[in-house]
Order: sequence, then structure tokens, then C-alpha cells
Amino acid sequence: MKILISNDDGYLAPGINALAGALAPIAEIVVVAPDSNRSGSSNSLTLDRPLSMFRAENGFYFINGTPSDCVHVALTGMLSFRPDLIVSGINQGQNMGDDTLYSGTVAAATEGFLFGIPAIAFSQVKHGWEHLDSAARIAREIVERRFDALQKPYLLNVNIPNLPYDDLGRIVATRLGKRHESEAVIKTKDPHGREIFWIGPAGAAKDAGEGTDFHAVAQGCISVTPLQIDLTHTAQLDALRKGLA
Repeated sequence: MKILISNDDGYLAPGINALAGALAPIAEIVVVAPDSNRSGSSNSLTLDRPLSMFRAENGFYFINGTPSDCVHVALTGMLSFRPDLIVSGINQGQNMGDDTLYSGTVAAATEGFLFGIPAIAFSQVKHGWEHLDSAARIAREIVERRFDALQKPYLLNVNIPNLPYDDLGRIVATRLGKRHESEAVIKTKDPHGREIFWIGPAGAAKDAGEGTDFHAVAQGCISVTPLQIDLTHTAQLDALRKGLA
């Protein structure tokens, strides 16, 4: 198996190093990641400047761009082979519910999915990298499942509680929950006295009922959510047609 690995925390992040270490014994891996933290970059591609690629001492490649840039460049101009799987992460912090729209971790996996390659995004629920070894072990187990019953390509979003391996619950299939609106921006001033704004924290969980990713991780389980890209609001199509008639 050949696997392309990326992330949004940057090529030096503990999460991507742990993920690469877990997958190297079972696959031929190539790591192409951003040169720095690009959290919240979503599916953006860099179109206003050229991109540069460098190789770190550990063999990882890094690009001065977004997670989507990394996967896009790897698939369209760098790699001499087509990967069997795209894997992104392990992210520092959860990507559940509405987070998936903003997440660079999910975006890297999504970019591979758009090229017709199965993809999986991995995140730890809490910041701090606690029990990262457990998360990496779970990531390897999930990759080894191969999901032959799923229609290919598939796009999976995985969230892993920060718990010792033996304390983790089972791996469960979930749907995305939903958050409340984000908290207000944080206003402050720069050294010149000009007003500046920091984006506020994400809202608390609004829909965290049974079956959601929020509910699963709250029970200590590993959440696996299948994602799709079609944003068409099909239930609104008939009403729209009538309004346009």
C-alpha cells in the first residue's frame, strides 16, 4: 500500500510524526505537509503566488502553502505514483460537526478524495498531544481495515479521545453533530493603537445526541464519520423550481 500523509499543523507537529511512524511499517509513505501551522485554512488553494517545496532531514517534504496545496501539488506534479490512500493528521484538537467546514486537516483528506482517492482525516479531541501514541495506534488499526465494503473513493473523518489505549471505547460510525454559533471576536489593539480582532472560540455543541460524533467521543469512543462533498440542498430544489417558474 502507498500512502500520502499531510496535515494542517505543519510538518514539525508531533501528530504527523506519530502518524508517519505508525504507518511506515505497513505501507510505503510519503509526507507532504505545510511549512507551518495552517489550522482553519479549509479547502483553500494558493493561486496568487508560486509555491516552493523543501525536504526536511527526516525525509518529510514541506510546502509554503495550505494543506490542500500540499496534496494537490503532490498528486499533480510531484509523485511518480498514485497513492492508494490519503491520510491527514493527527490533528491537535477535534474536528467534529461544523468544524469540518473550516478544518485544514479535513481539507487535506478532501483534496485527495476529489482526485478519486480514498482519504481519512484523524484528529485528537483535545489539544496538548496527550496519549498521542494511543491515537497513532488507532489510526493504524483504522487504515488496516481498508473498508472494502465502502464505495470508493470514501472520505472518513475520525476523532479520537485523548485516552490511554486500553481506556478507549469502541470505534463507532457516526454522523456530524452541530455547534452553536461561534463566540464573539476578541477585540484588542496593536502596538500602534489600531483596533484588531481575534476570531473567537467555536461554539459549544448544539446537536450532540446519540449517533453524533460529539456523543461518541463523550463516551470515550472513537468517532468515524463518512463525509460527502455534494452541497446541493436537494429538498429545496422543487420549491426553488416553483419560485423560478
